[in-house]
Amino acid sequence: MKLSEIKEVLKTVEAVNFELPDGTFVPEYFHVTEVGLVTKNFIDCGGTVRKETAVNFQLWDANDYEHRLKPQKLIHIIELSEKVLGIEDNEIEVEYQNTTIGKYDLDFNGRNFTLINKQTACLAQQQCGIASDKPKVKLSQLNTDNGASCTPGGGCC
Repeated sequence: MKLSEIKEVLKTVEAVNFELPDGTFVPEYFHVTEVGLVTKNFIDCGGTVRKETAVNFQLWDANDYEHRLKPQKLIHIIELSEKVLGIEDNEIEVEYQNTTIGKYDLDFNGRNFTLINKQTACLAQQQCGIASDKPKVKLSQLNTDNGASCTPGGGCC
């Protein structure tokens, strides 16, 4: 989800709820302790230099049981961050501490913001010797017209 998308969603919802990948929720009394611009400059295992930029939201469970972040307040925090930090319309990643700090992608399911597990991946698979996935084919779809395959009663086996 991009920054512009969350701002549009926040205009339409009454509450800001974050659902974790296991179906549980970040406690409703969470705080957004940071909105930041994160730039990652790196070289992949194939030697390609890469740059990724994301907007980072850090959620914090402060045991502040009376706190409720309203959608308009989050819009204000986002707009202030855009102005002060020069944040553009980048993808959002969310940090939330469970047993360790987890990083998640963000989506919206029509009612709640959903945190989606991030995955690692090799960005240069062809240069690392990692075979690409072979296409899956049903045996019933194999071509039998070329005479190279056996059929029941065909006498080839």
